[in-house]
Amino acid sequence: MNASEDRRIVISIVAYKGADLTIDCLRSIEPELASVPGSRVIVVDNASPDGAADRVAQAIADHGWGAWATLLRAPGNLGFAAGNNIAIRAMLADAQPAGYLLLLNPDTLVRPGALRTLVDFVAARPEVGMAGGRSEDPDARPQVCCFRFPNAINEVLGHLGIGLLDRLFARHLTRLGIPEQPLQVDWVSGAFVLFRRAVVEQIGPMDEGYFLYFEETDYLKRAQQAGWECWHVPAARVVHLVGQTSGVTVRNQAPRRLPAYWFESRRRYFVRHHGRLYAALTDLLVIVGFPLGRLRHWLARKARPTPPHFLGDLIRHSALFRREPAERPLRRAEA
Repeated sequence: MNASEDRRIVISIVAYKGADLTIDCLRSIEPELASVPGSRVIVVDNASPDGAADRVAQAIADHGWGAWATLLRAPGNLGFAAGNNIAIRAMLADAQPAGYLLLLNPDTLVRPGALRTLVDFVAARPEVGMAGGRSEDPDARPQVCCFRFPNAINEVLGHLGIGLLDRLFARHLTRLGIPEQPLQVDWVSGAFVLFRRAVVEQIGPMDEGYFLYFEETDYLKRAQQAGWECWHVPAARVVHLVGQTSGVTVRNQAPRRLPAYWFESRRRYFVRHHGRLYAALTDLLVIVGFPLGRLRHWLARKARPTPPHFLGDLIRHSALFRREPAERPLRRAEA
């Protein structure tokens, strides 16, 4: 391959309903393709019940995007990991697979230069296997999108919300703030993250045991366990209309009750990467720490919004009491 071919990207967009969002995302990608010649987009529709797939297919035809955009229809609502695996299989089945895979949410708009900036960063650093850009609001307000891996300490601290403890254990906190310069991190938001093809070939597909949430964290942890570095590159930017696809975490609205699959995915991640005993102890600490944090903030008259029924839902799905589906073997996506 020549240098241009090495930097081709397959952009995987997993969509469920919300055709307008997906079409706007494709529209934002179109002018960026000249900077990454030979790249293409695969939209995987997860059996949207509202006719979104037909509308996206029509938009691709009407706008003449067929040379670089393809719509694939999943047989059901398989979730984020399984949807991306459809695109991954299509990418690797190509006679000359592209050099990079980009996971991109359908509720994003690609800012000018974002694709080329991310590819150039990774291409210049052979040890870097994954890189994520900055997500921001439509008014360019940056969002937090780079993190440390979940662990017992940052889980408990996040619920206690005690400033002194946060300062003492700062190197364990989940969020890394909003860096202005490239920074090596544990994981980045799956809304906009680039992988070398070599990473995908080495670690295989995403774990379809996750329906939604924690799957990109798991995938990035697996890649780092295989020896690859992950970086946050703030100069590569997308607008992320947070929560518009899942409807779970909608900005500027009161928190909604988290779906059961969020707790299932969380448990799966902790059991897989730390073991069931660690996962159970983490849950126990959160079960104790969560009400203490609520009480502290109530006494200080600094109520923090939390999802309704969080504690009860956590207990119901906790590794203290549940084994499946978190401990079942990985479902391979090659078949």
